[in-house]
Amino acid sequence: MSVVTRFAPSPTGFLHIGGARTALFNYLYAKHHGGRFLLRVEDTDRKRSTDEAIQAILHGLSWLDLKWDEETYQSENADRHREVANQLVADGKAYKCFCTPEELAQMRENAKSSGGGTRIYDGRWRDRDPAEAPEGIAPVIRIKMPLEGETTIADLVQGDVTQANGNLDDLIILRSDGTPTYMLAVVVDDHDMGVTHAIRGDDHLNNAFRQLQIFKACGWDVPEFAHIPLIHGADGAKLSKRHGALGVEAYEEMGILPEAMCNYLLRLGWSHGDEETISRAQAVEWFNLESVGRSPARLDMDKLLNLNAQYMKSADPARLAGGVLADAAAAGITVSPDAEKRLVAGMPGLASRAKNTLELFELSKLYLTDAPIEMNEKARDSLKDDDARKTLAELAELLKKATSWGEDELDGIARAYAESRELKLGKVAQPLRAALTGTNVSPSIFEVMAVLGREETLARLEIAAN
Repeated sequence: MSVVTRFAPSPTGFLHIGGARTALFNYLYAKHHGGRFLLRVEDTDRKRSTDEAIQAILHGLSWLDLKWDEETYQSENADRHREVANQLVADGKAYKCFCTPEELAQMRENAKSSGGGTRIYDGRWRDRDPAEAPEGIAPVIRIKMPLEGETTIADLVQGDVTQANGNLDDLIILRSDGTPTYMLAVVVDDHDMGVTHAIRGDDHLNNAFRQLQIFKACGWDVPEFAHIPLIHGADGAKLSKRHGALGVEAYEEMGILPEAMCNYLLRLGWSHGDEETISRAQAVEWFNLESVGRSPARLDMDKLLNLNAQYMKSADPARLAGGVLADAAAAGITVSPDAEKRLVAGMPGLASRAKNTLELFELSKLYLTDAPIEMNEKARDSLKDDDARKTLAELAELLKKATSWGEDELDGIARAYAESRELKLGKVAQPLRAALTGTNVSPSIFEVMAVLGREETLARLEIAAN
């Protein structure tokens, strides 16, 4: 059997972090088995579905590099859904219900007062002749659910889950205006798309019992079900806005790398020994449903930021530099060709100090502009002292005589100068850092000098000394 999975979001808002994890699990399971990962946008709720939400979902999946093999929109299949509903009526597996709104309201009241199971509809049109239908009532189509016994789902994550059939209403599969309901549309689309495994959040577990009966009524193979526990906040409560960002795009805006986000989502409820940092290739090789836990995972922002910092250190410097240059262009900063070269050369040192790409952009500013550079207040204050400016002027003269421009030689020149003046190295490095970076925080100042190069370093020192 060739494995086919699907991610089926409703485009009513952003790509939720829980949805992103579901998409990731579906993607990895399909790729692990050499199968196909499909995207189905469930846009049948036309009032709440928006183009903006669709674009947000597509962007989020693309940012996470979850490439889908096929893309469909549920609303385009409405004729097929109606065809199946009417065929079920013809086969005696479903029926037309002519209940009035008042009758349905009374059934809800009766069910509430009786304190019985979850079944609300009393089945009054289940075996009744449609010829008895009152005038002026457009019927809905309901599927006949089993009235007795139990149904067990062998869930690949939750294990065997059983529900009494008496709790299953004869649910509506086609509304009175001819539009299909979610329950029908999901089943028909899963069948027509050849879905073999429905991997989704465990908030859909109750739906699975109803959808299974529709599959059986149609005479179709039932996909394997795998219901993943939801993501909770650090306090164990259901994830909400008070726990932080819910949409994937917010994490992108926070400066999280997509590979770090995927790694973090993968480890939310799934494990592979003690492995923490897992590449995409390893994830595809190792992923299985047996290792998905049954308890809700907890979102931990500190762990995500720490993991992201690890990925920042190992990321391709040219790629990170490209992101910084894009941010610089958006901020209206003109970057010279020399500055671009400095940025790439200095990127490893910058990335090792940044937890996210926002911090990286701020740290990168020391390489992005040519002299003269902007200085923050602390840097300006450290250069107000005459001794500090004298130190820079004298050190600049020594640096002009440097036979090479490597970190070790630059370090040696500064140390020799500090010793000759009976100064601690910090007393030399502090004004040096302010003059060359415009800040009081940076990578090793000798690394910065090596990256800036002789000409730019001396130009910045001359400006600061004067």
